[in-house]
Amino acid sequence: MQPNQIVSQDEWLIARRALLAKEKAHMRAGDTLAAERRALPWLRMEKSYVFDTAGGRRTLAELFNGCGQLIVHHLMFAPEWEAACPGCSFQAEHIDGPARHLKHHNAKIVAVSRAPLAKIRAYQQRMGWSFDWVSSYGSDFNYDFHVSFTKDQIHEGRIEYNSGTITADPRYLSEELPGVSVFAVGEGGELFLTYSTFARGLDMLLTADHYLDLTPEGRNEKAYPAWPRRYDEYPAKAEPRVTSADSAE
Repeated sequence: MQPNQIVSQDEWLIARRALLAKEKAHMRAGDTLAAERRALPWLRMEKSYVFDTAGGRRTLAELFNGCGQLIVHHLMFAPEWEAACPGCSFQAEHIDGPARHLKHHNAKIVAVSRAPLAKIRAYQQRMGWSFDWVSSYGSDFNYDFHVSFTKDQIHEGRIEYNSGTITADPRYLSEELPGVSVFAVGEGGELFLTYSTFARGLDMLLTADHYLDLTPEGRNEKAYPAWPRRYDEYPAKAEPRVTSADSAE
């Protein structure tokens, strides 16, 4: 890793304060955007959905488990796969920690995949996760929320993804794609879709990436093949990175 320009403490403080002003502006813009997100109109759920869970068959309403808000992670795990996709597995690593806190803030987190429940539970045990993960196998749920697509749609080379902003981009021609949907319970018990996000919209949930953003090297994915991987598929011991100082010895 080559160092940036080396400066005095006073010069460093001047540069840091200049960046801090931009960071604060970015943060305040994010606060405004979050308020606009909360102000979105709601869509009433007219269709019923049932899921296979560790506790038996459950409706979408029952997945709330007494909370007023439900965050659904659409984890890419097709019925014929033996494991969830590596990227979605990386995302799933960020669920357990927040979930134990959010349930005290009227919000429940649950993951939903099309794989049969037996495959989900086996993979979840392998990964050591404890968050609620249910199967939508055999239902229209994933298709209705535009995170799963039929073979015919893929063959036609056109899908409706990311609220219709992505249609024919070949990078997204897949039967399974990631997303998050947020639901709320109305005063009369009705269910509403309040928010959804897809593709890079999920980046805000990946705190590991944001930790890396604080470092000089950043995410630098090109330097780390197959990043991210399932956590148990990394090499047993990371190879030491060769620096310019090492090579000069």
